Amino acid sequence: QDLHSPLAAPKAPSSPQEEFPADWSIKTRVLFLSPQPFSWAEQLKAQEEAQGFAQHCRAAAPSLPRSVQEPRLSSELRCAFQQSLVYWLHPSLPWLPLFPRLGADRRMAGQACPWAQDQALQQVLMSDWSVSFTSLYNLLRARLCPYFYVCAAQFSVLFRAAGLAGSAVPTAAIAPTTRGLRHAMSSEGIEFSLPLLEESRTRKQKSSEESLETESPGGGSSVEDAGEPAPSDDDDDGSFSWLEEMGVQDKVKKPDTISIQLRKEKHEVQVDHRPESLVLVRGSNTFTLLNFLISCRSLVAVAGPQAGLPPTLLAPVAFRGGTMHTLKARTLSGRARLQGGFEDVFSLEVLGPVLPHSLHALTLLLGPAQRGSFRALLSPHEPSAAFNAAPPQEGLQQELPPCGLHPKTWDQLSQSPTLGKSSLRLLEMKDYCYTWKV
Repeated sequence: QDLHSPLAAPKAPSSPQEEFPADWSIKTRVLFLSPQPFSWAEQLKAQEEAQGFAQHCRAAAPSLPRSVQEPRLSSELRCAFQQSLVYWLHPSLPWLPLFPRLGADRRMAGQACPWAQDQALQQVLMSDWSVSFTSLYNLLRARLCPYFYVCAAQFSVLFRAAGLAGSAVPTAAIAPTTRGLRHAMSSEGIEFSLPLLEESRTRKQKSSEESLETESPGGGSSVEDAGEPAPSDDDDDGSFSWLEEMGVQDKVKKPDTISIQLRKEKHEVQVDHRPESLVLVRGSNTFTLLNFLISCRSLVAVAGPQAGLPPTLLAPVAFRGGTMHTLKARTLSGRARLQGGFEDVFSLEVLGPVLPHSLHALTLLLGPAQRGSFRALLSPHEPSAAFNAAPPQEGLQQELPPCGLHPKTWDQLSQSPTLGKSSLRLLEMKDYCYTWKV
């Protein structure tokens, strides 16, 4: 059995650390590999499964020794494994794949959607969804829910409680966005920033200044990063003053106001649907965003397989109207080719949506269970990688709230994101220390 999955070529590994960086992207699949078997994750007893659900509902933090001598016989380990697989979802339609929603039209085509042509049913679904969405936001404001995702057909939103991602106030990140959505948010008085775009501009400006200072005698200049847009803010009437200095201002046709405006709009549209279009909303503006999203027409598709279907809500804790779900996990075994021949390789496959807290909770179990040695191949939902953009840092330490997270998971997620618009592709533990690639 092939235990490897197709992944983009990861960058160079990091230096060994006791903890890996927080990754706010949602994983569709995680494949854990280890020389030690994962037999402890197989065929949980009914009592262990029930205990795992109870521990989740009571927000009980499992405490395991550094190394579990007999993992298969450890009921505590098996209960904690069940606990780590739990997430909450709304709406719950068992016959429909509700994640991912972005770019999922082909996968959802042909599925039964009785609400597609029924306006009354659509209104009922949306009303029920609004109650669940508001419930989650209220839990977040009270720091009883650490974060949650809103996954729509055109974009996704990540709401984070105060204290997470290095921010002392609640934040909401939206990606990808369009000029129309950003304009609509501005019209509603929602203040926001575009951190990845601003970072890109700052980096290019700095690179341009450095290239001017170190310009070669041949007059060479640095090549602009072709992968990122290069909008300019200098297109105004004042930029044609040099024509007057030459005395030819009346002989050269200058672009009119409409042309200048169209050029500006072109620069704005260049970032649409790209990671750089990520919008960050902070503080009290998140409440305005809540009301904006509830009434936003582009939140729900009006045509296609997702027509009339409210966005998917994903959360690590219970909320009004939410349904408990568990990630699908299965163990595999095979043989890997090495220089000296073959060796047995054991694997544990977890199918998403794997939320950030679930990934960290699983690693907390695999360290002791696999004797501090395992690898994880991570398949992220690419549009969600932009959520790793760092919000402005206040440098405040927040105490652990009763939000259902393991204390170590809270500590990890409270750190400022460092991955930018990338996400973890490979995570490896050796001797209880992590290295990773993005």
